[in-house]
Amino acid sequence: MTARPVVWVTRRLPADVEEALAARFDVRSRGDDAPMGAAELQAAFAEADGVLCTVTDRVDAACFAVPGRRARIVANFGVGVNHIDLAAATAAGVTVTNTPGVLTDDTADLAILLMLSVLRRASSGERELRAGQWTGWRPTHHLGQSVRGKTLGIVGFGRIGRAVTERAMAGLGMQVLAWTRGRSATALPTGVTRVETLEELLRAADVVSLHCPATPETRRLMGAAQFAQMRSTAVLVNTARGDVVDEAALVAALEAGRIAGAGLDVYEREPAVHPGLLGRDDVVLLPHLGSATVETRTAMGLRALENLDAFFAGRVPPDRVG
Repeated sequence: MTARPVVWVTRRLPADVEEALAARFDVRSRGDDAPMGAAELQAAFAEADGVLCTVTDRVDAACFAVPGRRARIVANFGVGVNHIDLAAATAAGVTVTNTPGVLTDDTADLAILLMLSVLRRASSGERELRAGQWTGWRPTHHLGQSVRGKTLGIVGFGRIGRAVTERAMAGLGMQVLAWTRGRSATALPTGVTRVETLEELLRAADVVSLHCPATPETRRLMGAAQFAQMRSTAVLVNTARGDVVDEAALVAALEAGRIAGAGLDVYEREPAVHPGLLGRDDVVLLPHLGSATVETRTAMGLRALENLDAFFAGRVPPDRVG
């Protein structure tokens, strides 16, 4: 009998995914949900034919340079691959895949949730009530901002940016501006206005929602200069990657009243969060929940499995990125 490929899985996955993986491969894992250290991850590359990693794993050049490295594929559980050294993977002849498409809707839903929560002050209102500080309804209590008629600025018009746009226009009656780095040839939906510069978008938007990938060019794309260009009544929403935002600059902008609030699901030094954000009532903070539904996390795992299946069957994986 031909030995099954050995696959190291770096974190616990939904039960259906773990069962499907075990049916096809010789699966190795720690059996818990703690992140792997650098030495453990490098050992996995030496032991396994493939590694199924997550966005919490730093797959750097050292992983691909491990003496006696056995791994020939890295199947990423997630879309973004900025935590993987793609150049080192290519140089080592290791295939890298991701899981696009399956998390679009849930992440878009969460971006809308964050936007509404900040504009309507839902999070701070709930904290007040739970703390026993609510004294009853009154006309001037906890006033937020209406959503209908506001202008939404989408930074990065990929799958998720498009899905957020559809929800904002059809369900909330918002006007939408879109900006991407470089001149995208992608046609925009009817009613969406393409702007030439990020500055133009920042000056016009009531809500700025980030959906760009994490690259060296987008690192701290939103910093002090950009917050200074936003309206004092505007809010920032980030469901993309944490390092797209300079958190210290965001805190300074909030403290100075240069912007009205922020809704964040990702963080610059995740899982650490800038302490200046934690106590603010004008900020809604979530623990990286963008794709956190049973349906989507299962679909992500099964998509990673499809890539592993294709690779070990000698086919090009459908979601190869490197």
